[in-house]
Amino acid sequence: MTETDPQPIEESAADVEHQFHHYSGNRIPWYVHLIWVSFWIFAVYYALTYVFPLLRMELPSSPP
Repeated sequence: MTETDPQPIEESAADVEHQFHHYSGNRIPWYVHLIWVSFWIFAVYYALTYVFPLLRMELPSSPP
């Protein structure tokens, strides 16, 4: 059989075959968790410091 020949397709079901169907995820490293936590802390800080005070000034003075 050469590389250009089509490979035969196996029609067996996964529960009959019992192999190559065990999917597992990868563990997320601790520093990725640290990056996400620091991002959310910054996002909350930014919103409380800049967004909400500006919204209080902008919403009442918006044009009709």
